[in-house]
Amino acid sequence: MMNRALGFILLLTMTTSGYGYDRITGEKFASRSEVIGENGMVATSHPLATQIGLDILKQGGTAVDAAIAANIALGLMEPTGNGIGGDLFAIIWDAKTKKLHGLNASGPAPKNLSIEYFQRQGLKKIPSYGPLPVTVPGAVDGWVKLHEKFGKLEFASLFEPTIKYAEKGFPVTETIAYYLDRSQKRFENYPNFNEVWVKNGKMPQKGEIFKNPQLASTLRTIAGKGRAGFYEGKIAKTMADFVQSQGGFLTYDDLAGFHSEWTPPVSSNYRGYDVWELPPNGQGIAALQILNILENYDLKKMGLYSSEYIHLFTETKKIVFADRAKYYADPNFTDIPVNELISKSYAKERAKLINLDKASKTDDAGILKSGDTIYLTVADKFGNMVSLIQSNYRGMGSGMMPTGLGFMLQDRGELFSLDKNHKNALEGGKRPFHTIIPAFVTKDGEPFMSFGVMGGATQPQAHAQIIINMIDFGLNLQEAGDAPRIVHSGSSQPTDEVMLDGGTLSIESGFGKAIEDELAAIGHAIKYERGIFGGYQAIMLKNGVYYGASETRKDGQAAGY
Repeated sequence: MMNRALGFILLLTMTTSGYGYDRITGEKFASRSEVIGENGMVATSHPLATQIGLDILKQGGTAVDAAIAANIALGLMEPTGNGIGGDLFAIIWDAKTKKLHGLNASGPAPKNLSIEYFQRQGLKKIPSYGPLPVTVPGAVDGWVKLHEKFGKLEFASLFEPTIKYAEKGFPVTETIAYYLDRSQKRFENYPNFNEVWVKNGKMPQKGEIFKNPQLASTLRTIAGKGRAGFYEGKIAKTMADFVQSQGGFLTYDDLAGFHSEWTPPVSSNYRGYDVWELPPNGQGIAALQILNILENYDLKKMGLYSSEYIHLFTETKKIVFADRAKYYADPNFTDIPVNELISKSYAKERAKLINLDKASKTDDAGILKSGDTIYLTVADKFGNMVSLIQSNYRGMGSGMMPTGLGFMLQDRGELFSLDKNHKNALEGGKRPFHTIIPAFVTKDGEPFMSFGVMGGATQPQAHAQIIINMIDFGLNLQEAGDAPRIVHSGSSQPTDEVMLDGGTLSIESGFGKAIEDELAAIGHAIKYERGIFGGYQAIMLKNGVYYGASETRKDGQAAGY
């Protein structure tokens, strides 16, 4: 009886406290302590991918070697967010030269595709799925470019761990099983999908051993032939022929002629820290614009758990995303005033638009939806660090699975505008506006932090929140990601008939009902939407030691040695 009574008291304590335990250090909401290692660190959204990256580091590989190997694995193990049918962006800290390098490995629209085609078909927007939103997949060329410049191990060796897992199988994790299950109805009627993914009428379940021998064969070809194994020859012909058979425009020449670009990152200083993002066609500078505006306010005094801070952040986001809608596009096709957009003077002018007492109605891009993505970061014993993000856009992608190759092509082309006067207007050979963004932070010219937060239009908002959580609110690397997040979706936009109502504000449950009520009272439409708060990984360098953190909302892992 005594044991039962003690058990009941323990259960009651755990239930009423709101937590299953009380941490003896740090914030209660933290899922765990930071991971700390001296010789290297890997943080990815899948534990097996993290271990592959660690193995590469222990073999003497660079951070880039490990990042490529981990990304290859994620294409197999987390196909709901990325794969060789998608695009890639990366920021690399090179310890030898003490410089940052940026890589834009996003592919363009097929050269033969035009706005006139959609007009003839009576389409007012580019479809979300099928052959029409397919753009050239850039990730494989990105791996090649990264390895040529910063790799040390043999390129082919980086594929071997994933090829073995694809052939022999691996257990499906909980979050990925959830997203795979949701994908079945969307894609089950597309050619070749069921052959790869569906067994006995079901998608792979949590804990089930899944194999993808088709993908293993494709990876072997790329490992042996490099870039030519994917963008030329049999695989390229298979991709082009399949997309055209489905009514699309991707050609062999589109694939063979693609090359990713080295793109210098741009930065803005936030309270003594230089935050680095890649310039458009991605949305990274939106995070810099948000931070520039918020630097004019005393966020520390407001506090994380205040409606005052959440309101200010949301209003700032609306203003910045109006700029994003107007200016962000492929710089090879249009002039973008990047320096002006991320200037402190411009931020002060834009801050004047904010009403601290009332929610506004502001123009927004309007076309962006949540997209599933993966983010990973790696640091090595040589001092190199990599911030890498990769995606197929809408979950698994377009539904287009070239016969016998074991992967799906991205649907990133959906993000083009069909308005000829828009900077992001569709043109053949042009890269679409992109949501995925890696980030990096330096202090006094030295590396401080490599991080990213996957999740479509959530990403600039989450990037800014991570920085604010650490610098203004004093949270550590893990706590900064575990802290409850806010995400604003949509807002007013000009249409032919009406102005919309300023969008919706989703805030995680950790903020509490009282804050929700305060925000609603000043005009915010409050909504809780599962799965939109993103997925965070980060590595920090402090006093010669690496600190790692991984998202509590996903299946990921940070590990060092």
